[in-house]
Amino acid sequence: MADPRGFLTTQSEGAMRRPADERVHDWKEVYPDDVGRTLLPIIGRQAGRCMDCGIPFCHQGCPLGNLIPEWNDLVYRDDWAGAIERLHATNNFPEFTGRLCPAPCETSCVLGINQDPVTIKNVEVAIVDKAWDERLIHPQPIDWLTGKTVAVVGSGPAGLAAAQQLTRAGHTVAVYERADKIGGLMRYGIPEFKMEKRQVDRRLDQMRQEGTVFRTGVHVGIDVTGAELQERFDAVVLATGATVARDLPVTGRQHAGIHQAMEYLPQANKVAQGIQVDDQITAAGKQVVVIGGGDTGADCVGTAHRQGAASVTQLEILPRPADERADAHPWPTYPMIYRVSSAHEEGGERVYAVQTTGFVADDSGQVHQLRLSEVEVVDGRFQPVDGSERELSAQLVLLALGFTGPECDTVVAQLELELDERGNVARDDIYMTSKPGVFVAGDAGRGQSLIVWAIAEGRSAAAGVDTYLSGSTTLPTPIGPTVRQLVV
Repeated sequence: MADPRGFLTTQSEGAMRRPADERVHDWKEVYPDDVGRTLLPIIGRQAGRCMDCGIPFCHQGCPLGNLIPEWNDLVYRDDWAGAIERLHATNNFPEFTGRLCPAPCETSCVLGINQDPVTIKNVEVAIVDKAWDERLIHPQPIDWLTGKTVAVVGSGPAGLAAAQQLTRAGHTVAVYERADKIGGLMRYGIPEFKMEKRQVDRRLDQMRQEGTVFRTGVHVGIDVTGAELQERFDAVVLATGATVARDLPVTGRQHAGIHQAMEYLPQANKVAQGIQVDDQITAAGKQVVVIGGGDTGADCVGTAHRQGAASVTQLEILPRPADERADAHPWPTYPMIYRVSSAHEEGGERVYAVQTTGFVADDSGQVHQLRLSEVEVVDGRFQPVDGSERELSAQLVLLALGFTGPECDTVVAQLELELDERGNVARDDIYMTSKPGVFVAGDAGRGQSLIVWAIAEGRSAAAGVDTYLSGSTTLPTPIGPTVRQLVV
């Protein structure tokens, strides 16, 4: 146990963000330095609050099965080399999860029953940032090759996790990405102020030195077919994500100035990284309305602030969550509570329990207004409240309504893969699809989910691929059935 009395004597404390009126003028992360460095003066005490529970429910909350009490104890004892070894035992990319994960581990922390939980996410990012600073992270090249080859399609967290695990198992791995750079939505979907892309780049450098090959600008299903991939490689992993955006089919949807969030955010990310973008969608000087109250909507809010929007309003169809756990979300479940992201700290208005019923354009066809009404839940359905209709001015509307599933009209169709009842690519216990030798990991098989689930799925799929190719595997499987021996 770290500090036997730490949970009694030490108050919860986290990293302080830069002032909002300062950070909205740049694209750097919202902390004054790498968040891990910012936390160093306090993180030993915070790790000491861990109670080393007999049953660590934080393990249940973490899809990766992170060994949280172990690395809390090591941080408290100032053993940073041991801490990063324990962290890497379950998580390939803790610098990603430490910045982007909503930390379900914290909401299942036993200490959180009656006080603030251990700041697990902060400890995690402090470990990995210090490990990079002190050069405790090195490539892990293998001494021999199996002679087997694997193609990974998609370079988001699921694809990268699968690729790194399979490379370290001795297979020759090539990662295909249709964009011009590796990283998937972490590259162009996550704003710089949440995670600077140097975090991705140095991990990619490690993977290259380990032997993973990256091929950008290749749209699998168009530039190379699924059948061609199967000819060239012994196994294929589809980690293409759930990229079909949910739309809003209401009157006036066709007007100019109404865009999907994933049309808007990638352009802004490219500009922030110094890449020229023609005909950029920008919020500069405009009244911006973001429809959708999730993380993607918050990313749009923070981006619009930095582009100089005249005003930003975020709409959510659900009622405002409670400030504390409701009875419907008891510990250790993940509660629906009111949360304030860094983007919300920077300004704007959040409007709850409303739905958009239509858009109005000016004479040029440019949106300038949207119609909305308040809603209430009646018999499990949202119903408009009579007399609550009103208009809201907007010259830019961003739809952040989530995603319905993977794109199935190219490689999925070419390989004639079966889908499940939700429209995701169906797979078995070792993550293999209906086509032998073709596997699926991440949102393409699971549906829209969290980055921590994507990494966990990538690791589990890698164990399945290794078992398929080699007959058995020593790769760990954080989720799903433990794969150890292939039964033929």
